[in-house]
Amino acid sequence: MTDRAVANLRKSDKRQKVFDSGGLYIHVFTNGNKYWRLTYRFNGKPKTLSFGAYPIISLKKARELRDEAKELLALGQDPAEKVKEEKAVEQQDQLTFEKVARTWHSENKGGWTEKNASVILRRLERDIFPHVGSKPIKDITAADILAPARLIASRGALDYAHRAMQYCGQIFRFAIANGWAIHNVVADLKGAIPTAKVKHHATITDPKKIGPLLRAMDDYDGYFPVACALKLAPLTFVRPGELRGAAWDEFDFEKSEWRIPAERMKMGEPHIVPLSRQALAIFKDLHKYTGHGRLVFPSVKTSERPISDMTVNSALRRIGYAKEEITGHGFRSMASTLLNELGWNRDAIERQLAHGERNQVRASYNFAEFLPERRKMMQAWADYLESLQSS
Repeated sequence: MTDRAVANLRKSDKRQKVFDSGGLYIHVFTNGNKYWRLTYRFNGKPKTLSFGAYPIISLKKARELRDEAKELLALGQDPAEKVKEEKAVEQQDQLTFEKVARTWHSENKGGWTEKNASVILRRLERDIFPHVGSKPIKDITAADILAPARLIASRGALDYAHRAMQYCGQIFRFAIANGWAIHNVVADLKGAIPTAKVKHHATITDPKKIGPLLRAMDDYDGYFPVACALKLAPLTFVRPGELRGAAWDEFDFEKSEWRIPAERMKMGEPHIVPLSRQALAIFKDLHKYTGHGRLVFPSVKTSERPISDMTVNSALRRIGYAKEEITGHGFRSMASTLLNELGWNRDAIERQLAHGERNQVRASYNFAEFLPERRKMMQAWADYLESLQSS
């Protein structure tokens, strides 16, 4: 064959195979497209290898590729397998951290709440991808991951810096499991970012001081839903956001039970709050006031939004308690400390506080764990607070 002969090949009603030499031929399709092929035998089996399209691959280049394939055959190697290996290496180079991370996120987001999945991806896009997203994951070093983590830490967000590295570690484990990486470089960064100091929420745990606090809370004369939220904070000791965002369809008064759905919980697990006699009475009174709407604690301005995240704290300031003395979140510490001192089962207390369960398989089933004991505990706790208030 000659270059002119190849160029003059025209389409026809049927595909054509025009041979050169040594098994090399050009395949002419009915639309006029032309592709170089090599036919050969390996271990007694007929095989075909594609070299690409003409004129991108010239006759001269096609012959060079044929000769290279023949050399591999002479060495007892299958040229088709060689091509596969080269393509695999090329694909490996194209497997950037961002591509792997997005695949990891897509395959794991079903186990997260929609909000949590969105937050994780947004943080990766904002803080990690701009630094290492375009790099092949197999070429990324520990220093590459440490750089953005240090930038996050420099903003004072130490907790998030550790969480970002945790995400990266999970992405590397995912890559290793799929054969896209060999080593989890994040494992080499242990201790590279300082641990954040634990921030304790101001609270009161002295029983002699709790009584006056409860009496002052009972005398609060502001917006009725806020007054109820103030009283319910120590009785339920849920997180402030979980309290203020409560919706009436989460309550079963007949069962004396409040079931908070997973999407509203910090740890992404559904949570049951057994309602003491005292808490139930407050909720029933409040239902007469706000039960016509969806939210238990609607804002003064609109029934479509709950009271703000600072409302309970503002109410505490109004009754004379400074932020250094008690916060809305501090009622959780109050309950945790005193319930342990009163001898209740530590596991039941932790479950009622809805603290994170490290075993994720177990976590998806344990939201009702210790429930009979927790019912007794919540009523005993309410009775205890009532005794302190009246003393």
